[in-house]
Amino acid sequence: MDKKIQALFRTKKISTTDSDSSSLRRSLSTFDLICMGIGAIVGAGIFVLTGIVAATKAGPAMVLSFVLAGLTSAFAAFSYAELSSSVGGCGSAYGYAYRSAGELFAWIIGWDLLLEYLISAAAVANGWSSYFNDILQSFHLVISPVWLNGPFEGGIINLPAILVVLLTGTLLILGVKLSARFNVLMVCIKLSVIILFILLTCRHVNPANWHPFFPFHWHGVLAGAALVFFAYIGFDAVSTAAEETITPQISLPIGIIVSLLVSTLLYIVVTLVLTGVVPYTQLNVSSPLSLALSHLGYRMGAAIIDLGAIAGLTTVILVMFYGLTRILLAMSRDKLLPTFFINVNSKTGTPIRIIVIIMVINSTLAGLFPLTVLADLVNIGTLSAFIIVCACVIILRHTKPDMERPFKTPFSPLIPGLGIVSCFYLIAGLPSITWLRFLIWLFIGLIIYYTYSRHHSLVKE
Repeated sequence: MDKKIQALFRTKKISTTDSDSSSLRRSLSTFDLICMGIGAIVGAGIFVLTGIVAATKAGPAMVLSFVLAGLTSAFAAFSYAELSSSVGGCGSAYGYAYRSAGELFAWIIGWDLLLEYLISAAAVANGWSSYFNDILQSFHLVISPVWLNGPFEGGIINLPAILVVLLTGTLLILGVKLSARFNVLMVCIKLSVIILFILLTCRHVNPANWHPFFPFHWHGVLAGAALVFFAYIGFDAVSTAAEETITPQISLPIGIIVSLLVSTLLYIVVTLVLTGVVPYTQLNVSSPLSLALSHLGYRMGAAIIDLGAIAGLTTVILVMFYGLTRILLAMSRDKLLPTFFINVNSKTGTPIRIIVIIMVINSTLAGLFPLTVLADLVNIGTLSAFIIVCACVIILRHTKPDMERPFKTPFSPLIPGLGIVSCFYLIAGLPSITWLRFLIWLFIGLIIYYTYSRHHSLVKE
């Protein structure tokens, strides 16, 4: 077993640094990573899910759902920060599991992450479509509902959702630095719009709208936290940028922790104001922030919110798309997936083959499936990934105590242990049908592993 683990570490080094055809360019700064995290975390959670969660899950107590989800994410964020600074690589939790728990666990978490990122980008594209349609309607342009909804919602296909997936994929093909600059611009627009919303609505808050505060009791808060956790996959995406970051040992921990803190604060403030302005029973819409401003008579403000939502959701899709391609690249380097995927274009420095394939798959998912079905699948995948990452910190502290750790998780193993427990607690709040779909996905992954991956992996060579 010791020889196999040593071989694993040697092959991981070869697979991440020595292959010219699959090497990535270091061009991302700390600021880029912070914006990447905010770009991914602050999006569908604020612009889409806040209304749905308030109306159907938690009521005004939705703010506690975000606190619970944010606290759970904070435990995991410290673990991510430690592993990203010490283990690195573009595979995120997949790479961490490979180093600490072995190939099988790495495959399971890698397969889990593929589902997580695929569905996340598709789900957010679905929400993007709703805001895009609102903007068109403000200009008296009408798209038939059959082209705004998939077959599960009475339509044919969601064309705007497909369009945004194709646009973000094309941007990623052109280069990661260009994508990062675009993301910074969109994040600035998004944060400006959210601050505008808070300034316009805070003086109209009516505390009477916060009563009853727990209309769905505590189980509603838990169910809401399990659903809004959809938003917190963002800092996992930051960790996939290790190989393209100029100073990863410093920049990655800062990017992960700062983006989480800023995003969680924004979620708490927005949810308090939103439920204080509009009764929670009226918020079951896909564009709750613009609804709140329209409710107060700010028609122009509502239009600006729609534009900000378009910018905000675009950055989420972009970062999710980016993270997915890097995880696929890492798994292909280790030959757990076909090496066809590892080619990186010499001119753009991007894995074009992977991006094109993901564009096709993501656009299909976004065009056919509704947001709520997709969001539940993302949440159980994200929570499972966080559990593995927290466990990896504990394992590596025992098996590799002398490993260089530029950032150390404080109070370990307490903090990683709390991350594991809280993630399991949130998973318990997800519907049973979500568990079934997730288990089916894992079963398919194990079939692929035992019939292909374990026979081709670098550890076998």
